[in-house]
Amino acid sequence: MNQSAKFWDKIAERYSKQPIADEAAYQKKLQVTREYFRPDMEILEFGCGTGSTAITHAPYVKHIRAIDISSKMIGIAQGKADAGNVENVTFERSTIDDFSMPDQILDAVLGLSVLHLLDNKEKVIASVHKMLKPGGVFVTSTACLGDRMKFLRFVAPIGKLLGLMPLVKVFTTRELVASLTEAGFEIDYQWQPGKNKAVFIVAKKAELGRHSTCGRYTNLQNAA
Repeated sequence: MNQSAKFWDKIAERYSKQPIADEAAYQKKLQVTREYFRPDMEILEFGCGTGSTAITHAPYVKHIRAIDISSKMIGIAQGKADAGNVENVTFERSTIDDFSMPDQILDAVLGLSVLHLLDNKEKVIASVHKMLKPGGVFVTSTACLGDRMKFLRFVAPIGKLLGLMPLVKVFTTRELVASLTEAGFEIDYQWQPGKNKAVFIVAKKAELGRHSTCGRYTNLQNAA
């Protein structure tokens, strides 16, 4: 088990009891995501944590496969699903790097509060693009720490070495958008609920026979 997995296992119980920091923003992200869902959809969520978002989305799609690096997080998530009789979400312990699926098989992929915790986000974004069907969407909510906390580039490796922090990567919103577009995605929706908040993006894989263009792009990065 790697160091990041040990970190998340250690805090899983405490993490599961924490209230959502910005309930209004969370509900808006759920609502926007569901605008892209259909009842016949196959979904993957990586970095699913304790499963609350996957379980909340479950009634709107056919099936969600939800993975996380932490076995204890997955255990808590499965307990929630069992308690709620949720049968169309499959939870399993895996990293996105170890996870494999046939190309062009998924309708949507969710990666929420996780891209900044990956060693190589470009590799993962490229992998997600391959998994998605043409017209499929990649939904992310990402802490772009380079916009406001550049010093973490130096502090985060020390914190990880001491076991005080998980792996944390520092990049800007501009760099994240560039990573998505360079992988072949178009930005269909972008929203930031306030300064220093996570950036919420719906990136769409171009449909066959159609050039990539910006869709219903919304940029509210400076919203209060």
